[in-house]
Amino acid sequence: MTTDTATTASTDSQRRLSIPPWATGLAGGLLLIGLWWLLAATVFSSVGPAGVQAIPTPPDVVRSFADDGWSFYVNNFRVSLTEAGIGYLWGNGLALVLSALVLVIPRLEPVIMQVAIITYCIPIVAIGSLAVVIIGAPDVGSPSGTAIFLAALSCFFTTVVGALLGLKSADRASLDLITVYGGTKLTQLVKVRMIAALPATLNALQIAVPAAFLGAVLGEFFGKVEMGVGAAMVIAQQQLNAPRVWALALASGFVALLCFMLVGLIARAIAPWSRGEG
Repeated sequence: MTTDTATTASTDSQRRLSIPPWATGLAGGLLLIGLWWLLAATVFSSVGPAGVQAIPTPPDVVRSFADDGWSFYVNNFRVSLTEAGIGYLWGNGLALVLSALVLVIPRLEPVIMQVAIITYCIPIVAIGSLAVVIIGAPDVGSPSGTAIFLAALSCFFTTVVGALLGLKSADRASLDLITVYGGTKLTQLVKVRMIAALPATLNALQIAVPAAFLGAVLGEFFGKVEMGVGAAMVIAQQQLNAPRVWALALASGFVALLCFMLVGLIARAIAPWSRGEG
């Protein structure tokens, strides 16, 4: 009886001491901001030859947000998000089709994996420079073809690997049962493998969200674009406007995180068992 009472008291104490995840995240964010502010005001407070402080303080960045206004960020992020979205659909769509094709025609797996690895390993600077020459410049305010291409390229490898691992994780007994009843590999793919692959595939699609956004922004760095986060950052760097560069970078991270969480919520709704629910 004494042992049960001690165990209950220990459990109650652990519950009282437990910290919700949002509180931990908030505390970590505030700690990072405080550390950034301290270093910017002390260690990195020196001003360069052009009279510009390379690492601005948080108040400087906040003032930059206020001075630039809401429309500045909406106009630039609208273009970059459009490029990232189109590239996301193309890159992931092609990755999923090729992954499914491997299950129907197994001999294609080495070729598809080699292509995926090559797209992941080739420096994006070399590919981007070539894409600018081939695709050319977009119309003013229109999405950049180079940015779309790099966004698709950035998420292709992750989704191919995740989808293949998921498709191969199907239950062997279920696959054998379909074979016994005269089902084909295509039937196995539709009836068993696609369902088994949902958790791994959805995780890969979620990881691909920030990758696609980063690819789109990097594509805008190669020039020949008038609007977009990358173009705005290049102009801010040329103007030695460090607070605006940092403001754009922080806003990009925030937008990528929101999109990542949104896809995560969609994935949880589609396959709740992948998160230990249901």
